[in-house]
Amino acid sequence: TIMAALLEQYRKRIQTELDRVVDFWMKYSHDEQYGGFFTCIGKDGKIYDELKYVWLQGRQVWMYCRLYRTVERFHRPEVLEAAKSGGAFLQRFARVQSSDGPGKCAFCLTRDGRAVKVQRTIFSECFYVMAMDELARVTGNEAMQADAESMMDQLVHWVRVDSSGLGRPQMPGDPPVNSMAVPMMLLCLVDQLTEGREKQAQKYRELGDWCVKQILQHVQRNDKAILENVSMDGKEIPGCQGRLQNPGHALEAGWFLLKYAKAQDDTKLQTLAVEMFMDVPFHTGWDKQHGGLFYFLDADGHCPTQLEWNMKLWWPHCEALISYLMAYSYLKEPALLDRFKQVYDYTFSHFPDEEHGEWFGYLSRQGEVVLDFKGGPFKGKPFKTHESRTCKSVLCTCESSRVLMLVEPQKSALLG
Repeated sequence: TIMAALLEQYRKRIQTELDRVVDFWMKYSHDEQYGGFFTCIGKDGKIYDELKYVWLQGRQVWMYCRLYRTVERFHRPEVLEAAKSGGAFLQRFARVQSSDGPGKCAFCLTRDGRAVKVQRTIFSECFYVMAMDELARVTGNEAMQADAESMMDQLVHWVRVDSSGLGRPQMPGDPPVNSMAVPMMLLCLVDQLTEGREKQAQKYRELGDWCVKQILQHVQRNDKAILENVSMDGKEIPGCQGRLQNPGHALEAGWFLLKYAKAQDDTKLQTLAVEMFMDVPFHTGWDKQHGGLFYFLDADGHCPTQLEWNMKLWWPHCEALISYLMAYSYLKEPALLDRFKQVYDYTFSHFPDEEHGEWFGYLSRQGEVVLDFKGGPFKGKPFKTHESRTCKSVLCTCESSRVLMLVEPQKSALLG
């Protein structure tokens, strides 16, 4: 059929791009002297800064391991060895020692592993958990799995019990807020740690449900907007912070929720994930003049204060691809596949670098390349997320492998 042929076309293009992206990072990012990975890489593969960003180290370890474990053509010794090298670098250098309790992970390190900066957030630690758990799965290292769970338990303590360990003082004029990134990332970790493990599924079930409730608080304005930040009791907060929308983040939350709902056989949550977190951000976030998803928006139509608000970044488009294809695979609604096609056409005609490989990450509103590096403090080897985001070319956050694995069964179903 025409649809089957189209899906096969998508599959082949995604497969080709995934191979090119992995080849790029295998060729240019490995630090054979000190271990770990360079992440500041120019468009042609040249290293322009030797700082190593911990969350991107974690993403790259995770990606190598996930590809090694789930995509047959990447089940190669050099892929596993690269993941082990990155994991060893993380375990040796990522944590910053503290005299008054469990230390945080650094945000970035020197080439030889000395801490440069610590952020007062949870995200370096989150990707440490992702890396260690996935590496434990491919190596069978139980101590590494225990390390991941120990860090996860510390994260939960910081988020739900006592945040003082993050080092962020609470100012009287800055009350705590529910930032959607936090429950989203914890839900992602619940998915990672519980896959195929009944004991862990039981341990983290309550946490997963809590994360869902926290994410749903961001549905505001009579179901017309997904806001990035709300009060701790789920109310809209005043000012620019309260009106902030991030379409890519909302779409990412959509497929996190959809996957969780599918695992729990919660049809109501599945419907809500699609209608609120996939339909709403697309209608508000798609640039009808130039195509692509805006990075930030203001719910009242004011100009966002983020300077990059109208740029087109790679990762929101990756999250959209995952969201619509996953939703179609579950619900079989043709409109979802049409939406996937719309995002696919924009993504694959704008972000890939046909000359040097990999993807550009930062485009102008009109779709022209603004920043031409392939890796930096916030863009590394394609990952899933967020994450995020994210991480990185469709190929990895998408985890391109996930897009590939989603496309294949849908093609087979249509052909069958």
